[in-house]
Amino acid sequence: MSRIEDALFATVVARGEKVGVVDGDRTLTFAELRRAAVGLAAELSRRGARPGDRVAMFLDKTLEAVVALYGVWMAGAIAVPINEGLHGRQIRHILDDSGSRLLFSTPRKLAGLERAAVGDVERLAVDLCACAAKGAPRLTEHAGGDTPAIILYTSGSTGRPKGIVVSHANLLAGARIVARYIELREDDRILSVLPFSFDYGLNQLLTVVAEGATLFLLRSHLPADICRALSRCEITGLAGVPTLWIQLMQRQSPLPGQPLPCLRYITNSGGVFPVELVKRYRNVLPATRIYLMYGLSEAFRSTYLPPEELDRRPHSMGRAIPETEILVVDDEGRECGVESVGELVHAGPTVALGYWKQPEATAAVFRDDPRGCGGRVVYSGDLVRRDADGFLTFVGRRDQQIKSYGFRVSPEEVEEAIHGSNLVAEVVALGVPDGVAGMIVVAHIVPRDLERFAAADLIAYCEAELPRYMVPRQVHVHATLPRTSSGKVDRASIGA
Repeated sequence: MSRIEDALFATVVARGEKVGVVDGDRTLTFAELRRAAVGLAAELSRRGARPGDRVAMFLDKTLEAVVALYGVWMAGAIAVPINEGLHGRQIRHILDDSGSRLLFSTPRKLAGLERAAVGDVERLAVDLCACAAKGAPRLTEHAGGDTPAIILYTSGSTGRPKGIVVSHANLLAGARIVARYIELREDDRILSVLPFSFDYGLNQLLTVVAEGATLFLLRSHLPADICRALSRCEITGLAGVPTLWIQLMQRQSPLPGQPLPCLRYITNSGGVFPVELVKRYRNVLPATRIYLMYGLSEAFRSTYLPPEELDRRPHSMGRAIPETEILVVDDEGRECGVESVGELVHAGPTVALGYWKQPEATAAVFRDDPRGCGGRVVYSGDLVRRDADGFLTFVGRRDQQIKSYGFRVSPEEVEEAIHGSNLVAEVVALGVPDGVAGMIVVAHIVPRDLERFAAADLIAYCEAELPRYMVPRQVHVHATLPRTSSGKVDRASIGA
């Protein structure tokens, strides 16, 4: 199996008439998905698409988006999903940077954009009935394996977004590995809240197709809608980022009082799941397994904390996912000893091919294995330490650390402490230049209860919990924090 669509073909043979994707009252069996994708691939070939061409997708998360992805892959082209929440300038950058010659979208999606945002790129619609009727006797031959399958654009919180080039082999490995450690089953019913333009959301689709489970598409991020879908669809698995988990546990959310006997597991990536919040979820959902994961888009996923380790290692980011190695290296590329702080370096089958048309940026992050054993690795820029059992703890980012009164301060450590106060729903700690301290810590927070919140109470809590140089000198109160296109808190925008 070398092409991402091969996993769909295998599932069609094993369970083709099973419903694989649900979108409201519309469904696709795996066999229907294959037929529609084959028809779409035929249409792409008729329009001149060839292996290696880039085909962009500016679509809501629908059955059409699923068919578009597989149709592009079956045509041997490279998919370029564009987050449905982006605006004209960002869309034009992705189209221009990727060199996409075709764009899947809808009149409604394009209506809010100026003509310049799309330019002369040829636009296509996805008609499921027409695609299924077309079919094709033969699919375009293409290599798969280490050839590019998709370009995923980073959120662009600093500078313009970079395209991460991901191969067929990368996608297959990511689906296989995640399905293994979360023990995905054919009878699992997964709720898809995250966008397909986010590697985390895309992997949900790929694991469902590979394992023959069922994916339920949901476009709303409102807690009430998510909770309704969890119950009505008897969902067994849900993936989210910290923002989602915070919203689902807030006072107006139905989740704390809603029994969910079918929910077998939840997963978190894209940021720290605060320890106190994990405890609340375990109290509300005692039978649900919680997987805390760490990943970077350049290598998809690096570590996970098994649910049985939550009590013993509440602050750990876990250990290496199956089939990968996680190194902790110093500035000279030498492996660090136990409990020594170094940079996390990822080696394994999910290491992406590099950044699209950016050789210098690629060379800085994607490097030769420092052990001299061949192969390429990803230098994450994240500082971690490893214990004697191989479990890792996140220390901070090289480019986000704060030096205050001569001490190096991890923003994440300050944020974790502030979450422990139970006064805030969200927090971002930043460093601000100061004539005496060098930098001081400033906290940007969203209170749990805006009317009752007092900054003095939070400062007093921090003074009791943290050393002086880590205590925020300023507290800025927000109703919400700005987000990137993948739903993460946009730290750079807050500090701008």
